[in-house]
Amino acid sequence: MSAPRIFVYDSTLRDGQQTQGIDFSVGDKLAIARELDHLGVDYIEAGWPGANPTDDAVFAAAPTFKRARLVAFGMTRRPGRLAAEDPGLARLIDSGAPAVCLVGKTWDFHVTVALRTTPEENLAMIEDSLALCAAAGREAIFDAEHFFDGYKANPAYALDCLQAGLRGGARWIVLCDTNGGSLPHEVEAIVGAVARIIPGDQLGIHCHNDTENAVANSLAAVRAGVRQVQGTLNGLGERCGNANLISLLPTLMLKLGYDTGLDEADLGHLTHASRFVDERLNRTPNRHAPYVGENAFAHKGGLHVSAVEKDPRSYEHIAPERVGNHRKILVSDQAGRANVLALLDEVGLELAPDDPRVAKLVALVKARELEGYTYDGAEASFELLARQLLEGLPQYFELDSFRVIDQRQLLDSQLVTLSEATMKVRVSGEMHMTVAEGNGPVNALDRALRHALLSAYPTLAELVLTDYKVRILESGAGTGAVTRVMLECSDASRRRWTTVGASTNVIEASWQALSDAITYKLWHDAVGNGATGEGI
Repeated sequence: MSAPRIFVYDSTLRDGQQTQGIDFSVGDKLAIARELDHLGVDYIEAGWPGANPTDDAVFAAAPTFKRARLVAFGMTRRPGRLAAEDPGLARLIDSGAPAVCLVGKTWDFHVTVALRTTPEENLAMIEDSLALCAAAGREAIFDAEHFFDGYKANPAYALDCLQAGLRGGARWIVLCDTNGGSLPHEVEAIVGAVARIIPGDQLGIHCHNDTENAVANSLAAVRAGVRQVQGTLNGLGERCGNANLISLLPTLMLKLGYDTGLDEADLGHLTHASRFVDERLNRTPNRHAPYVGENAFAHKGGLHVSAVEKDPRSYEHIAPERVGNHRKILVSDQAGRANVLALLDEVGLELAPDDPRVAKLVALVKARELEGYTYDGAEASFELLARQLLEGLPQYFELDSFRVIDQRQLLDSQLVTLSEATMKVRVSGEMHMTVAEGNGPVNALDRALRHALLSAYPTLAELVLTDYKVRILESGAGTGAVTRVMLECSDASRRRWTTVGASTNVIEASWQALSDAITYKLWHDAVGNGATGEGI
């Protein structure tokens, strides 16, 4: 028998916009919609026509999808008004979207308190509104808001609301855990009861993540019979977010064997889709995200790495390539020879397991971690350390001295603190002295260094510092504690790398991380200037 078909409904562009700190532009919505269509979802809810100018502009642009159906979201008619005279419903139909999703109340508490109408009028609102959309030739979808809370309080009325949706011509009845407070066993039991009345191929599930169960609840609903799953990319959404489609899709396909309409090639695009949304929104991707995070297939303990080298199934639940991710070997004070050999192989440095330099490198890593460095998450600094030890690195620049001064001054009637860095640095045998201002000492150092280097290394103009983290390692030492700095960078090739520095002086630690970051980019840009240092 063929696997049951699960239809995938994405609401990133509507529910996701309710995430604190996110404000989609028209360009953002259209770009993410194209990415979703390429991924292979069945429905793309682009927004609420009439709610704001951005959504109006998105529907006016009329995205043409190759695989997905465009959905306009709205609500049932207002109490005491004919559906044909409701301006909100008219805007949904006029949007041109082939599918319309209407949200309506199914919890009698909300009907009387929020809508301030009667239970009977609410049933009429649901039926009339969906009937208008269906008569206009739209695929009608009913989002049964607060269904699980409503069912627990008054199951007969909650089911009456679903039946009203069906009478109105709804293709899908979507059961919503709007407050996100239901648990998987409750969802499975309630959906099972509903599925005995309404066929599963007309039922959907829409879960919020307020108990960290949105994905689990969605899976429980599928097991109980629903055939449409709603969610957002990366779990974006109001409060704690919505069910994360990035986790749901591979789980449905690879763990449960369902047909989602995506094939293996589409699933291999999953990591890119997840990171595309984060980059579009200028958010740092969650390194620990299941399936697609940078650490989803990362191995740190030497015993684990040794086993993974023999057979990845020993510590990986799927092959990372199936979701477009890759294996990552971390190096730390827990590292053994297997970690180091695996990471060396990853960066193109091949050594025999019995090569004495492997032991030297392992010992060096552990010694430097005692000083405050960490290479767990700073793979770029580890690569430079290994290359310098094993084969030498070009000396692209040589620092002679630097000085950083912070000064407070009035600027536009406001008291601000500016940093000024003065630097002497030798490039290709020539001494450069540069001065630069920045909004902090690291920014000033970066600008001063680039002033000195750009004429020799013009590709540094595309380097961007994307993240900067400081951690105090020895709290008992007070202000004299060792400080660790982690610096993340990216460039025009969309490459990302992280470097580390450690010192009792936060500026010195920052300089070490910055110097490594620039050296790493120049090495990978195949810049060959400078004298090569000696390897061991």
